[in-house]
Amino acid sequence: MASCPPAPAPASSTGPWRIEVLTIFPQLVQGYASTALLARAQAAGVLDLRVHDLRHGADDPRRSVDDAPFGGGAGMVLAPEPIARVVETVQPRRPLILLSPAGRRLDQGLVEELARLGLPDAPGFSLLCGRYEGVDQRVVEALVDQELSIGDYVLAGGELAALVVLEAVARLLPGVLGNEASPLEESFSRGLLEYPQYTRPATWRGRAVPPVLLSGDHGRVARWRAAMALWRTQQRRPDLLAARGGLTPAEQALLDELPELTGAEPPPPSGAGSSGESDPGEGSGGVPLG
Repeated sequence: MASCPPAPAPASSTGPWRIEVLTIFPQLVQGYASTALLARAQAAGVLDLRVHDLRHGADDPRRSVDDAPFGGGAGMVLAPEPIARVVETVQPRRPLILLSPAGRRLDQGLVEELARLGLPDAPGFSLLCGRYEGVDQRVVEALVDQELSIGDYVLAGGELAALVVLEAVARLLPGVLGNEASPLEESFSRGLLEYPQYTRPATWRGRAVPPVLLSGDHGRVARWRAAMALWRTQQRRPDLLAARGGLTPAEQALLDELPELTGAEPPPPSGAGSSGESDPGEGSGGVPLG
């Protein structure tokens, strides 16, 4: 829609995007990254993923990387020297970002920023995965450029968070997705939830695909999708609309057009999954939308 233009795609670069991950469990990252989208991105030469084992910075036979916290308390803390040795040895692509609950909250806007870091000459960044009770604060002060959080909940370490960042960014890199329009149409890419998706069969267990999607009228389909994205966001994530400054007059007019596009007023939004209500067009009875 003209009122919410797609975010700019990452510009071209002189080489692949290099993303480096520093972790005490490299196999966790390498295992996931060897499949599906991340594997395709690497095979295509778009993504240069480098995973570094922080235990290589240890100097004792047990390759210890943690110690008890000063002042007492539960858990262990990643010690500064093993991390510093690895950073100084491998010289990871900057910025070096610590995955930490104290960091900036990850959202699609930040993902788009990460996908443009270092362009055009040295695209990419590095991720430092914490473990246990975190990393020694002196590492944050001396070596880390930024901190990033994927949400307000507790994980055992930063590896899953690193994979979230990796996949979210890799999807935006040129040539990774088969359909270049896909990342521009999905939830959050324009500050909206995505419209409902359907595939064959046209009728499944008595639930029909909205007829508008079978009409062959591409203009009407586009208006229905745009209106449904607005309607879904208004019903389920009004905070996203508020962050965009609310509805524009053009968007309100499109929402007003929704009954004409669907042939019925949209039903109330579904609850937590137990009410039996459905989204517009999901064919739960009454007038099919579309």
